[in-house]
Amino acid sequence: MRDNIPNALHGERLDRVIAIMTGLSRSAVSALIKSNQVLRNGQIAQSISEKVVEGDELEVHLELGNSDIASLDGDSEVLFRIVYSDEDIVVIDKPVGLVVHPGAGNNQSTLANGLIHHFPEMAAVGPINRPGIVHRLDKDTTGLLVCARTQEALETLTVALGEREIERVYLTIVAGRPDAPKGTIDAPIGRSRRARTRMTISEEGREARTHYELLESWANPKEASLLRCKLESGRTHQIRVHLRAINTPVLGDSIYGKPDPFGIGRPLLHAAELSFRHPVSKKNLSFLSPMPPDFEMAVDTFRARNI
Repeated sequence: MRDNIPNALHGERLDRVIAIMTGLSRSAVSALIKSNQVLRNGQIAQSISEKVVEGDELEVHLELGNSDIASLDGDSEVLFRIVYSDEDIVVIDKPVGLVVHPGAGNNQSTLANGLIHHFPEMAAVGPINRPGIVHRLDKDTTGLLVCARTQEALETLTVALGEREIERVYLTIVAGRPDAPKGTIDAPIGRSRRARTRMTISEEGREARTHYELLESWANPKEASLLRCKLESGRTHQIRVHLRAINTPVLGDSIYGKPDPFGIGRPLLHAAELSFRHPVSKKNLSFLSPMPPDFEMAVDTFRARNI
């Protein structure tokens, strides 16, 4: 198996990264490293605890039949909307509550399992537990994702993502109102030292920029705003962290935000627009996703109470 480190795993321990990317147990990964079966940028990895950097190339030599390798099966019960597909790519509209790929505590019933059901050849594209996955959305974030059906498409789209050639635009409902109707939040993001699953603004973090535009604002039942956010970079939890930093936290976000007034119970964040160049034909493609029902209900309720 050979793959490059995405930005979401930058700074993580080598053994943890390989476990995530291959589906192997940490003990099996440790054994592979100690037996010189792991190469990092063409050199034999020396330590299980060394930290990886975005863009590092990892090569893991796996023995066929290793029972520790997680097999990923197709699952016909995983529901999502296919917006577009051809022989190279598929664009999907992810519903709320769907995990994108297997990880700790989520081994089946993910988007990856659903994709393999519809497109069985994707099982051989990329890492075992992230077949065809170019970028991801959090479990409770809805909206558009592009996935690859061939290895060539995956590699081309991964490079395009790293070079910021894939345009991703989100809609979100936040508490309060930004000081300016348009702006750019330019603040580096890194992992919190207190809680490794959380991200924070940090001078030691990696550069991150979010462009926002105020679409609507309301006063009742509490001050809130509808924003359009365009990612220039793509750090973990970027929009949620950045909007908190300017005192307009995402409603429904239990980690970085504030409770929504309607009890929806999930971050009101939706990946509404996706644009990129086709990895093979080079044709420019653009897709739109309508607001999901819970998001639309929140917007309609705010509008009704603020006529």
